[in-house]
Amino acid sequence: AGFALSLLFHMTQTEVCPPSCNCKSLGEMKGLQVDCSSRKLTEVPALPLDTKRLYLHNNSLTSVPPGALDSLRSLKEVKIFDNPWNCDCHILYLKLWLEDISAPSLGNIRCASPASVRMKTLRQLTGNELGICKRLLPIKCLEFFWRDLILTTVAIITLILVAWALKFSKKLVCQINLSLYDSRGRLLGRHTSKNH
Repeated sequence: AGFALSLLFHMTQTEVCPPSCNCKSLGEMKGLQVDCSSRKLTEVPALPLDTKRLYLHNNSLTSVPPGALDSLRSLKEVKIFDNPWNCDCHILYLKLWLEDISAPSLGNIRCASPASVRMKTLRQLTGNELGICKRLLPIKCLEFFWRDLILTTVAIITLILVAWALKFSKKLVCQINLSLYDSRGRLLGRHTSKNH
């Protein structure tokens, strides 16, 4: 039974190992060493959840999609240098992920492009270089933004018109009251003069 379980365990580990990588067990309940180095990879493969050591160095990786490495919760070691990293907006995820997982690695990862940051390490990238990464809102969010802006503008204009109308109506009421008072006063004056 023990042999069958260990065989099943080994088969399961082999099945989850990416075909382009070499996976090796680190002993019972210690996870896997996943070696995907020097395979000319252009994207990060789907990795086993119990990856403890990850080697992705010396490939053709230019970026890592946001969230691609978030499931590797038991990761202890990562080597991801010697790749032609494109240090534009898309590198921000990898930079922040490495700051949490393996901060020393930031000094080993060099940018290949764009020209303004070529040969800089990820550690050297500042907010100024990544400042051009304006987080573009999805189209639906922009639609809501413009709709809300228009509604707010209409509401403000309406409030201004109502306030102006109220102010004008108060003046009008005062003028009407004054003219009525004035006409009553004249009428009353005429009436009293007739009585005399």
